[in-house]
Amino acid sequence: MSDSTIPEHQRHKPPTELLQPRELVVALPQMQSQVNVARVVRAAGCFGVQRLIVAGQGKIDPKIAREAIEYCEITRHNSLPPVLGSWKSDGYRLVGLEQATRSVSIFDFQFSRKTLLVIGHERNGMDEELLRMMDDVVEIPVYGRPLSYNAATSAMLGMYEYCRQFPS
Repeated sequence: MSDSTIPEHQRHKPPTELLQPRELVVALPQMQSQVNVARVVRAAGCFGVQRLIVAGQGKIDPKIAREAIEYCEITRHNSLPPVLGSWKSDGYRLVGLEQATRSVSIFDFQFSRKTLLVIGHERNGMDEELLRMMDDVVEIPVYGRPLSYNAATSAMLGMYEYCRQFPS
């Protein structure tokens, strides 16, 4: 390799500019681990997702969430179902990220631009009331053990796939 073809390390390149704000909203049930919540906030900031709905009153660790805690609009609610109904009436498609009998692989799913992505609880998954509210249920295939992804990892993969389908 000549010197001109050797990659040069560039840490913290400026963010890719979006042509319009993302119309993806991420909703989290009350989580047992606030680390999971902070990781989702950080990933949302990296993906350009500006709105999160979080159930419960747990503190978001700014050391984990980093600058995303200022970038993302985070609304808190006691529970998700009453809030999700208003988003649905505003034209958002409710998509549950959960393993369920009617779930489809995220690889075969076409997101709507206006999507509210609801993440299942890290231990108990999505409760029946919430699951019934979903327009679609998608899951991320698992090829080994354990049989499911961590909630924060699932949220990141869901946001990634949405952004892959709607890059800018």
